[in-house]
Amino acid sequence: MKHLVGGISSAGRALPAVDGVPFLTARSSGAHVWDEHGRRYIDTALGFGATLLGHAHPQVVEAVKRALADGPMPAFAHAGEERAAELLTAATGSLSQAIFTNTGSEAVHLACRLARAATGRGLIAKMAAGFDGWYDDVAFGNAGSAEAEMRANRRPRSARTLLLRFNDFDDVERLFAENDDVAAVIMEPMLANAGCILPAPGYLKHVETVARRNGALVILDEVLMGFRTGFGLAGQAMGIDADLATVGKAIGSGIAVAGVVGTLEVMALCESGEVARAGTYSGNPVATAAVCATLGLLATHDYDVFVARGERLRGEIEHAFAVNGISAVTSGYGSVFTVWFSDAPPKDYREAAAKVDEGRSRAMHEGLRREGLLAMPSPYGRLYLSAAHDDAVIAEMAEIFARVALSMR
Repeated sequence: MKHLVGGISSAGRALPAVDGVPFLTARSSGAHVWDEHGRRYIDTALGFGATLLGHAHPQVVEAVKRALADGPMPAFAHAGEERAAELLTAATGSLSQAIFTNTGSEAVHLACRLARAATGRGLIAKMAAGFDGWYDDVAFGNAGSAEAEMRANRRPRSARTLLLRFNDFDDVERLFAENDDVAAVIMEPMLANAGCILPAPGYLKHVETVARRNGALVILDEVLMGFRTGFGLAGQAMGIDADLATVGKAIGSGIAVAGVVGTLEVMALCESGEVARAGTYSGNPVATAAVCATLGLLATHDYDVFVARGERLRGEIEHAFAVNGISAVTSGYGSVFTVWFSDAPPKDYREAAAKVDEGRSRAMHEGLRREGLLAMPSPYGRLYLSAAHDDAVIAEMAEIFARVALSMR
């Protein structure tokens, strides 16, 4: 009998067996992972977006080694924590204060707690089909759930959470007309876990404007998108002026670290003790060493080349399926995107749910695995790229997709 429940500790790690063979990772480096049999794969899951620099970047690994050697768990403050916060907030504009946590879910939990304290209100509004962590308050209305499609006349809600229809301008107005106890709206720069659904032009700014008009704060959930398309927050690059933002994944190169950044006024609630925050491992020396090393490298990262490389791959993928008579498009950005078996990407979650093709998505995943390319098996899954996915790797990926598209014809 196995003692690890389901063989995994996080449900997202589950992969189907292909040709009767399960997949277990043995090691990872750069753009690749190796299975327990020694076979190498190009990786597009990349720690669900965490390894933006590529797996086990030597400079990050060396910084982590030094932190481990100096002692990974002092009880009290250490200089690395402030240094990491300084580097992080240098890239987040008016959100000049930081608190480190261990996971993105913790960061969202703290941001929501801050918003409730700052406003004296009790409710958080999140995007239907968005993923903002797995804690009770926001683990509601995720992609695949019945409430995410918001087909009933009554707005879906849990004890402290309301849902908004993503890309529905009028629904934002209705939300605040129906409720006067909304502390904050939390939003991602795109609905990543629903298949990289992009915001309609002006939508996110509209949400911010209506929220502020009604006395609510704005939280950017940048755990997935932060530092992925540019050095900083994707939402800020889109012109969103948030009160708080959550970050994670890319800032630590695969080491467990996340955080909240916010304005001085809101974050002062933690410093005064009005809002509780804790965590034995929060801001530990290993995590903050990884943040310092990673942000130092990302500060000089050529994002234009990086994103353009991915955009080129998106075009190659769409072409590979088109020449084999299969309608397929991609949705997202050059560094993270989803393949949809459709003639157009979904504009909202209802369209996305209607476009899901489990059979073709599974066939693509299995075909890619056989060819040496590892991707998420879900129709909503994302393909991430890293700095280690250079031109040669991109060319190899394009060739693999061409062979898989031919096999699916």
